[in-house]
Formats: sequence, C-alpha cells, structure tokens
Amino acid sequence: MKTTVIITASSKRNGNTEKVVTTFNSDNNFDVIDLLDYNIGHFNYDFKNADDDFLPLMEKIIEQYDTMIFATPVYWYNMSGLLKVFFDRLSDLLHYKKELGRQLRGKKMAMISNSGANDRKAGFEMPFIESANYLGMEYLGDTHVWFTPDGTVINDEAMLQLNSFKAKL
Repeated sequence: MKTTVIITASSKRNGNTEKVVTTFNSDNNFDVIDLLDYNIGHFNYDFKNADDDFLPLMEKIIEQYDTMIFATPVYWYNMSGLLKVFFDRLSDLLHYKKELGRQLRGKKMAMISNSGANDRKAGFEMPFIESANYLGMEYLGDTHVWFTPDGTVINDEAMLQLNSFKAKL
C-alpha cells in the first residue's frame, strides 16, 4: 500500500500543477487526490458544511496515508484558493471532529508550489509549516518549480530541485 498521497489544488485541470505532479510521480510511487474532484465548502462556525466531501475525504486520507504532499500553484502570492478552503476546513478537525483531527499527530506534510517563474516570495511556506506544527505533524520541507518562458517545460534548475526534493522524501 502507498503511504504517501499528493493532494493537488489547482483551479485548472491539466495545467502546470498537474505537469509538476506527473513529473514528480513518474514512477507512480504516490497516490494523487485532486481537490477539483470533491465538493468542499468553506469553513462555517456552525459546521453547516459537515455533509460535504471534506470529512469523508479526510477520513480516507488519515486512514490510508502517513504523508501528505500538497501541490499548489502560486496565486496572488499565496496557495490556491482551493487549497486555502481545504486548510480552513482543517478547523472542523479541531472542533467538530476532534477525534479525527488527533489522528493527524505524527503524520508528515510537505509542499510543492509552482509558477511561471522562480518568483515565489519568502514566507510562502509559512502556512504549511505552522499548520503542520499546530496539528502535531512533521513538516518535511518544500520546493518550488517554475517553467520555461514559453510555459511548456519545467525549467532545468527547477527540475534539479524537484528531483532533489523527491530524493529527500
């Protein structure tokens, strides 16, 4: 059984994030979950979205995987909105479903970001690091991937970083 899952969170199917994940997972060692395949509502203090896909998805992730790698494009200097909603919903595991949230302790988290250039701003990784710390998870690190000027191929330097990151995991 695969113990690592890549959770992709791009607003565009078959875009650069998928190219990065396909390259990173070329040996098919990891399962991939695309958040576009799920109906996940925004966090609500009254837990009015408790019947959407978030909790069943988290039950599956927690049960099946020890490591989560989040893959996100850089949108407006931050993680994608899709991933931000997912992270906000982790609050459900701190209040509404505490027993499920406690099962995140000891698991691992990593992150891969991508954009059209090597332009990720300092601090981009902070929400991932701090969320892992808060949830009792081990943060394994992150990398940033960017593309050639025509947007079709991963930059050679970025490819080296991606391969180095994979070897570290």
